Amino acid sequence: MATQEIFDIAIIGAGPGGYVAAIKASQNGKKVALIDKGPFGGTCLNVGCIPTKTLLSNALVLNKVKHAADFGITTGPISFDFSHMKTRKDNVIQSIRKSLEGLIQSNGITIFRGSAEFLSPKELKVKGESNCVIQAEKIIIATGSEPLDVPSFPCDHKKILNSTSILELTTLPKTLAIIGGGYIGCEFASLYAELGVKVIILEALPSIVALQGKAIADHLTSVFKKQGIEIRTNVFVESVDTSAGVSVRLKDGSAISCDAVLVSVGRKIHSKDLGLEKAGVLTSEKGPIPVNEKMETNVPGIYAIGDVTGKAMLAHVASHQGLIAAANACGQEATMHYNAVPAVIFTNPEIATVGLTLEQALEAGHNAALGKFPFQALGKAIASLETGGFAQVVIDKKTHQILGAQVIGSEASVLIAEMALAISNELTLECVTDTIHAHPTLAEAWLEAALISNETPIHFPPKIKRT
Repeated sequence: MATQEIFDIAIIGAGPGGYVAAIKASQNGKKVALIDKGPFGGTCLNVGCIPTKTLLSNALVLNKVKHAADFGITTGPISFDFSHMKTRKDNVIQSIRKSLEGLIQSNGITIFRGSAEFLSPKELKVKGESNCVIQAEKIIIATGSEPLDVPSFPCDHKKILNSTSILELTTLPKTLAIIGGGYIGCEFASLYAELGVKVIILEALPSIVALQGKAIADHLTSVFKKQGIEIRTNVFVESVDTSAGVSVRLKDGSAISCDAVLVSVGRKIHSKDLGLEKAGVLTSEKGPIPVNEKMETNVPGIYAIGDVTGKAMLAHVASHQGLIAAANACGQEATMHYNAVPAVIFTNPEIATVGLTLEQALEAGHNAALGKFPFQALGKAIASLETGGFAQVVIDKKTHQILGAQVIGSEASVLIAEMALAISNELTLECVTDTIHAHPTLAEAWLEAALISNETPIHFPPKIKRT
């Protein structure tokens, strides 16, 4: 008979949502169990954010070295070792994972390694390295997601890859076709193009990164084409033949020959095999677990966070949801808001957005205006040879409230934080224009974009020339 363990709060899944929730609950004096059948850190640490950004960091350094002569720096022949890049990626993951497990243990959280299944609304059966029954007053589900497999061309992880298996490559294909031009597909396109691979993006929608708005999509498309990336939009893949090489067959009857295919068309939610029916927890048609603003499911005392909720599938959203769920599970009052979620795409150039695009603001009924400032007019960007890109803010003309912001260019991932803070706190454009921005910095782009949105530009020509 399995041993029984009693806890205040049990959490299924030790990804960026689960482990953050565990720490928050422990800080509130609760006895916490954290359960996961795989390595701690979830998709983000092991097969997502961290490994991809490690490889992209390698590519960024390579790009800088290639352009060293523009800075008056002479180098010898430039080469790279892709297998060493892969090894560095693995070492980064192991190092962070070790630190994470130490952090969890330092908070007095009890770790269980295995899969968890509900026996009742307050009981979980754990099978694996740990075998026991856990009783808990509150339970948080944080089981995440995995790459979606397409039945007509399922991944074999050799020639047909997904975003997990492509990370295990130690040699580069000569030609890579990427099915899906969303943020994951574009990040891998940017990476492999920099490493000399011929990249072809196949996107069913009219543009790549369509969710980021037309201005961003158009700019990235232009840059990608200059980098040699082939982009085909409004195309539909019917099958992939790997019997002799790799042939991607399109709905229009044409075919594309390549060495490997990356399937990047979405993610599948992990809500099956949890015994949710025994706890009475409902799921929607495609698998997400519906939750309210407190991250609570239809069953009182059972919460869900992260990708399994079907909300924004981002690690930082999962972490914040974890804080909200843990606070409520501990008897506090906390609610989740999604109006100021920053999203970053680590292509070269980087892309970052928060809030509404101009199109979304107008559709929502706002009397919206846009202020857009090009990096080529920034002293710091000129000095750093990073003049490609722009920053733009979307405001309500009547209230001057900042509704959204988008930036594409150097350090976009860092720059977006200012606008996330502004939108989260419902600030106006005057809050930005009245704030002194350090010079010379790329962050001055927000100051200038805000001024332009109010038709009072300082370092940009006015729309109507004054006499």
